[in-house]
Amino acid sequence: MRGTTLGFGFRELARDGEARVGLLVTPHGELETPVFMPVGTQGSVKSLGPEEVAATGARVVLGNTYHLMLRPGAELVARFGGLHGFMKWPHAVLTDSGGFQAFSLADNCRVSDDGFEFRSHLDGSRAALSPESAMDVQSQLGSDIAMQLDVCPPGAAPRSEVELACRRTSAWARRCLAAKAPWQAAFGIVQGGSDLALRRSHLDDIASLPFDGIALGGFSVGEPIEIMHARLAELAPHLDRERPRYLMGVGTPADLLRAVAAGIDMFDCVLPTRNARNGQALTRHGRIVVKQARYKDDPLPLDPECDCPTCTAGYARGYLRHLFLAQEILVMRLLTVHNLHLYGTLMREARTAIREGRYARYVAAALAGLAAEPTG
Repeated sequence: MRGTTLGFGFRELARDGEARVGLLVTPHGELETPVFMPVGTQGSVKSLGPEEVAATGARVVLGNTYHLMLRPGAELVARFGGLHGFMKWPHAVLTDSGGFQAFSLADNCRVSDDGFEFRSHLDGSRAALSPESAMDVQSQLGSDIAMQLDVCPPGAAPRSEVELACRRTSAWARRCLAAKAPWQAAFGIVQGGSDLALRRSHLDDIASLPFDGIALGGFSVGEPIEIMHARLAELAPHLDRERPRYLMGVGTPADLLRAVAAGIDMFDCVLPTRNARNGQALTRHGRIVVKQARYKDDPLPLDPECDCPTCTAGYARGYLRHLFLAQEILVMRLLTVHNLHLYGTLMREARTAIREGRYARYVAAALAGLAAEPTG
């Protein structure tokens, strides 16, 4: 089992083409990949308690360095026993480094070779994030897996900007490794935009370093989705088979299934929780926007074939529409449970299909359903 950090390791259990099942070992439990990580940016998967998140099949959640360092502060989280104690989550935690949020959310952000300098989006106070401080904050947050600080250029960035992002990310990768807590696993991040040559070159550099896992960043940031799928298929087979592979910030159920086919192991995305709060249910038979008038008198659950608590309890589409239009908090919880359950189910089914050597057939059938009109 490959792993450079005590208590952390990964090994491949089964393979079907490039798709694979892996075992990820962390200090807070073992889990099988491919796996989806619900996003708990500020120490909470929005609207759900930890036991509800775990009931969707999740065994690792994501927290964010930028948000938590600004509020409530990493020192306070550390006094509660890190994120595990603070949010009462007994399973694994991965923390993003916060660089993307500093760049995209903060006011007057300046990027230099030293890191990010910015004004907080909360109160305008000055703050900074360097490779060293990003790892220090993540150490205080107590995550099982810390991400290196990186520069994520937008999808339409010119080549010169993407090249600079790669150079800085490579330099910061080495500084993050030097600064990381010895008990905390660390993942490196590959940038390069949609340029395959830059991606391959940067992958070779990051993969040469003793990271516990390798992540692909800078996808789903404005480039055509077909380009992302093509680049994943071209890049993923060149990733180290002995380390977990993480595709950051992606995506739809269809994106995940295609990326698994390319050999990706780990995913995170705000889409299932954010879309739930906006009244959208994701089903294996297409999307349901509950506010639409056609659901006013609809007695069916979101998906009659779904075994999530929302569907098995029989909450009708007409009732969920009423809750959404009345701005009742309950609908956010019910849709969030449903959407995260779908993601967990798809990953579980993917693992089974890979083990049974039928992943290509499974993906074809699943994609056909996801692209369809909702049933009922």
